[in-house]
Amino acid sequence: MTDRQPPEDHPFSEFLREPASTSKPTGQPQSRRERRETHATVRHSEPPRRRRRALTGVIVTVVILGLIAGGGAFVYSTFEPQITAMLNPKSNDDYSGNGSGEVMVKISDGEYGDAIGVKLQEAGVVKSSDTFYSLLLKENPQPVFQTGTFKLAAKMSSKSALAALLDPANKVDYTVTIPEGTTASGIYQALADVTGMPFDDFKAAGADFVSLGVPAEAPSVEGFLFPATYEFQPGQTAAEMLKTMVDRTYQALDAAGVPADQRLHVLTLAGLIQSESGSKDDMYKVSRVFQNRLADGMNLQSDATVRYGAGGGAVDTTEAERDDASNPYNTYANPGLPVGPISNPGDDAIDAALHPADGDWRYFVTVNLDTGETVFSVTQEEHDEAVKQYQANH
Repeated sequence: MTDRQPPEDHPFSEFLREPASTSKPTGQPQSRRERRETHATVRHSEPPRRRRRALTGVIVTVVILGLIAGGGAFVYSTFEPQITAMLNPKSNDDYSGNGSGEVMVKISDGEYGDAIGVKLQEAGVVKSSDTFYSLLLKENPQPVFQTGTFKLAAKMSSKSALAALLDPANKVDYTVTIPEGTTASGIYQALADVTGMPFDDFKAAGADFVSLGVPAEAPSVEGFLFPATYEFQPGQTAAEMLKTMVDRTYQALDAAGVPADQRLHVLTLAGLIQSESGSKDDMYKVSRVFQNRLADGMNLQSDATVRYGAGGGAVDTTEAERDDASNPYNTYANPGLPVGPISNPGDDAIDAALHPADGDWRYFVTVNLDTGETVFSVTQEEHDEAVKQYQANH
């Protein structure tokens, strides 16, 4: 080990030279030069590591400013996420931009901001549920989320994800409106048209009607698919959709006060009323006609039941079809109500079945199919005259 000191003009002499001793024999004061050297040693005693960190921060700042000032905006924009993450570590908790691809996210009734944030993170839409929820807390007024399925994207910023969830255009569902009196086959077709699922999927689900909650004594699911507007979600099965409609039927029957053991009977009568009525007002008169005939032991003689049992088709029926007692829905050849509903009735038809109008009518005929005008008669002679009116119009 040598005691040689580097030359005074050496570039690293300040770091390599042994610091001057600050001690002095007792009673000998330091010279002015020695005091200067002592202060210099203390001033430069900061560890080199701290200086290197400070120097690195200066270099990064200078580089960024140099890029911008020197026309490096393109380079900066390319590496903006990395630079932003380096200068602001919290930015790592969020994606940037509108994302890419397609991700379906279902918002259920009762889900709030924190639960929605977790769902978005699990689906890969946002990077951090906490970041998304923090954004929500800053919103004023607080956002109101709609239930349903929304089409979003993968790796969206929390801000973009929130905007997309609040945009009705991104809501994806299968909205279908079923008119009163539609048959099960017509409902299957409507659902297939809206959802893009095969008609046969709905037909197969309807055939297993007991699993949908329909009583085993019913001949089919007919009558138990309540006519209404539904919003089904992507991913729901055909059976789930039909089950929703069956449950809605029970809701309507319960609201009308129909006992559970009378559901099939009421729906059978209501389905017949629904199919044979030209208007809401006529429903209560049609109900009275059928109930008067049942009380008198008369066959109902409904062309609508014959047509249904024969597989649908024209409004009129043939004599051969009316004489066919093998058709269990044929109320010309068979007494009483048909074996089951011939359509899916709505609230008005159910109410008419329970509360028929007062009257002695035993007959009716729709004399104008375009307007639905219907003539009600007490006697056969009156009815024959009404039939002639129908024939004259057709």
